Amino acid sequence: MARRHWPLPLLLLGTTALHGCAPLVVAGGATAVIAAQDRRTVGSFIDDETIEWKAVTAINAVESLKKEVHINVTSVNGTALLTGEAPTIELRDGVLTQVRGVPGVRRTVNEIRIGPPSTLADRSNDSWLTGKIKTRLVGVENLQSAQIKVVTENAVVYLMGLVKKDEAESATEAARQVGGVQRVVKLFEYLD
Repeated sequence: MARRHWPLPLLLLGTTALHGCAPLVVAGGATAVIAAQDRRTVGSFIDDETIEWKAVTAINAVESLKKEVHINVTSVNGTALLTGEAPTIELRDGVLTQVRGVPGVRRTVNEIRIGPPSTLADRSNDSWLTGKIKTRLVGVENLQSAQIKVVTENAVVYLMGLVKKDEAESATEAARQVGGVQRVVKLFEYLD
């Protein structure tokens, strides 16, 4: 069989084109792995991702909200958890209005604090706590840690997912044992 030699410009173009697609392939593959381990249907998983994206887009469409609030939107099975900070009640209510208008949102859980945006140090601490909790959940007996969504804001931990009651209790207890956690809020939907 003859070996084909490709001109260098075509090889570089092909390599560049593939390189640009690599993040999409990796991201798509990672999403597929997460969805495969989740108790939600693939459609529900995609719906939740869409809710999060559309909610953030709706918030950012309002100039005052875009400039003045720090909001995180996490959706599990149509329940939208809103965490973060808004400097006034009016701005917080504006966020709620935008998110409640997103198709597919069955319920909103308003955990937005009235006050200035959290600092980078606070957000870093929250990320660190989330990582510690996720690590701890992996070691909990009879618990599929992939079923638990962990959100931390201002050292308050929110646990979400479709779980059995005993799984919820095990996950909650594990989260409470992590140093630095101020409070654990259960937002589970129970299968039993």
